[in-house]
Amino acid sequence: MGKIKVGVQLHPQHVSYAAYAEAVQESEALGVDSIWNWDHFFPLYGEADGDHFECWTLLTAMATLTTRAEVGALVTCNSYRNPALLTHMAKTVDHISGGRLILGIGAGWFERDYEDFGYEFGTAGSRLRDLGEALPIIKARMSKEVPPPVRNPIPIMIGGGGEKVTLKLTARHADLWNGFGPPDVFAHKCRVLDSWCAEIGRDPAEIERTVSLTDEGDIPDNLDAYAEAGCTHFIMMTRVPPDYEKVKELVAWRDRVNG
Repeated sequence: MGKIKVGVQLHPQHVSYAAYAEAVQESEALGVDSIWNWDHFFPLYGEADGDHFECWTLLTAMATLTTRAEVGALVTCNSYRNPALLTHMAKTVDHISGGRLILGIGAGWFERDYEDFGYEFGTAGSRLRDLGEALPIIKARMSKEVPPPVRNPIPIMIGGGGEKVTLKLTARHADLWNGFGPPDVFAHKCRVLDSWCAEIGRDPAEIERTVSLTDEGDIPDNLDAYAEAGCTHFIMMTRVPPDYEKVKELVAWRDRVNG
């Protein structure tokens, strides 16, 4: 097993910017390895028209609010930005953070975002095809950026568990994969990802396995099971402010496992 890392995904909804910034800084102070937001335009739960902040401008702030933790979107919706532009944005945040950005990306799914902001929703298949076309552009653009990224290339995370397309794209293009539980499902998805790596001739150990955890139930009950399933990066999804005791539990578990 590789060195265990832990993180928090702080949901940028139903919260003031000041409270969000405080949660980012407090989470880093408690010792997490990574801090994430999400890429939506409206809240995903609670009041549907409540307060909400945009992903990449908020990532810029998160980069300036922190000094050690990696930052990223869990995950960027490929549909919302031209892939070359997204790469330029990522390079900029990478520099602002001193090389701590992870470029998380997925095919997109939240229909209201598309409808209210004028994007074509299409189908799950068309969105995955678009993601498959975007990933080579992102990687090619990254090699042309001036100045180049501080961490070059910027690591790419793909989120999603689709076994026929998403995990194949992950095997071909990603440095990290993010999935969900329960642990037996996560373990199965890891085996599928390994099989895609074998088919294309890639070492599956090159892809860091990350899991999105609920702040109720998964912590601490399922942590060991996820680790046995192959996960090395555990990310607690949470409203703001988070349950800091849960964050402390997650960090303490990491430290025990890592020795």
